Amino acid sequence: MSQPSRPLADRIRPESLDEFIGQEHLVGKGKPLYQVIKNNRVHSMILWGTPGVGKTTLARIIAHSTGRPFFELSAVSANKDDVRKIVERARLERAGGQRDLFSMNEANEPKPTPILFLDEIHRFNKAQQDFLLPYIEDGTVILIGATTENPSFEVIPALLSRSQVFVLEPLKDEDIDKIIRRGMETLGVTVTDEAVEFLTNYAGGDARQSLNLLEVTAQLYAPETEISLQRLKDTLQSKHLRYDKQAEEHFNTISAYIKSMRASNVDAALYYLARMVNGGEDPKFIARRMVIFASEDIGVANPTALVVANAVFRAVEMVGYPECQINLAHGTVYLAQAKKSRESCDAFFRALEDVQERGNLPIPLKLRNAPTRLMKELGYGGDYEMYDEGDLLPEALKGKRYFSST
Repeated sequence: MSQPSRPLADRIRPESLDEFIGQEHLVGKGKPLYQVIKNNRVHSMILWGTPGVGKTTLARIIAHSTGRPFFELSAVSANKDDVRKIVERARLERAGGQRDLFSMNEANEPKPTPILFLDEIHRFNKAQQDFLLPYIEDGTVILIGATTENPSFEVIPALLSRSQVFVLEPLKDEDIDKIIRRGMETLGVTVTDEAVEFLTNYAGGDARQSLNLLEVTAQLYAPETEISLQRLKDTLQSKHLRYDKQAEEHFNTISAYIKSMRASNVDAALYYLARMVNGGEDPKFIARRMVIFASEDIGVANPTALVVANAVFRAVEMVGYPECQINLAHGTVYLAQAKKSRESCDAFFRALEDVQERGNLPIPLKLRNAPTRLMKELGYGGDYEMYDEGDLLPEALKGKRYFSST
């Protein structure tokens, strides 16, 4: 089998919503991105989701379906000059300096505003993100950013306020199955049922991973046209599939790291930390998970753990690789050895469950603010001395206990 120049995932990439698989909450009939395309009302947006769930594909579909010029950059390698070149071209074209993509059409109307797709936007630093702002505000370009990281932490507030964030969910097993079968048809191979099930589980919500394994297996064992479970497992043992810090190995390793700290197994936690560092994992990603772990799994058993985790995160920001690996190791050992308690985390979610099920129950009058005389006469705001444990919850929740200190 000759090896094509384009990866299988790219060759079977859908070009319209009719071909797109998954993300029904965004692209289903009447859903937000469906309406964006239907009404041709494209605005700046951030697509947030794990790898292989369709962020790039959706951006291209939006551009293609609305007839907009599409410029694609990766924040990993792009810089201000790359953005400036796109902006200058857009301005020149719209000003009538040239007459191609942005020239007037037969109805003497200007071409639609072009889309600048910035993949891994979280890789742009604050100054680079600031540089985008004026061109978004004056309508020179429409920004579609894609990120695997929480935009609240990685995208500057000014840019977030000018963009709508859409959250893409990991693909469901049935979605992965459909994508795998589309890949099989393109490769001209058949896959046994147990091998399809293995590919679906291997994907972990990332279609690209299963397609990559399928394609490499087909290449390694050509001219065989049926792929078995054993062939897939043999491929996984080969060096043709390398560590990918943005893919399946990324999620498996961080999961093992967290679970090792949760089990207070320092050696295992350090081992998985070393694997991530050696693979080039973003140190801020590791440190951010440490901050979460400090509150979620350690909590009130050792409140200082959150202080340590935050200090590690700050050190990672200031120092960077390679030195920050020592900061990560320091924090890992501390968190793994710390006493654990999930009680504060679990108590909060028990309270949240009541809020979601019961809505906003009336707050006791004694606890309410009383800025006016009338409100005081009505009983708003009571003497602090009158507060007691039974007074503070809404009437419907009297006696309810969420937190039980151990």
